[in-house]
Amino acid sequence: MGKAPAPRRLKVYQAQFGFHDSVVAAPNQAAALAAWGTRQNLFAEGRAKVSDDPDATAAALAHPEVPLRRAVGSKDPFSLEPGLPQVPAPARRGKPALKVVAKTAPAAPAPPPPDRSALDAAQKALTAINARRLEEEKDLERRREALEAEALAARQAWAKARKAAEGALEAARRAYRAAGGDA
Repeated sequence: MGKAPAPRRLKVYQAQFGFHDSVVAAPNQAAALAAWGTRQNLFAEGRAKVSDDPDATAAALAHPEVPLRRAVGSKDPFSLEPGLPQVPAPARRGKPALKVVAKTAPAAPAPPPPDRSALDAAQKALTAINARRLEEEKDLERRREALEAEALAARQAWAKARKAAEGALEAARRAYRAAGGDA
């Protein structure tokens, strides 16, 4: 008779997702990540670990490979459908105490704002310098394009003249050979 298969050894893993702590009993970390539905390795990031809580371990082993949750920070049991986290009531604040302030003499008038004319003039000068530089760059680019066009025309004229000269040289060579020359 054959042996019954050995039961799978499960570990209980724990991680936090949003407002919930989650535990899952799985044979390995990859199976735990798959049960949680994530491909991100939470164990490598330190966001998931092997659980050492006996209550969490008992609950997870009762439902293998099924993620169980509870609200973060609570001592509620882990379950499939946990409740919402409990928010503590805000502390009551008393009425603020009123201070009695003695009347003071009216404040001195605020000093006039500083003169901005030097700053405006410097900004205007900088703007003019930048505008001149842009114009210079446009002029240089226009001249560069004209030189490139002139160079292209010169190359084309040279190629045409060379082709004609090579044709004339070849015709003269043929005529010379035809006349009995040996060049």
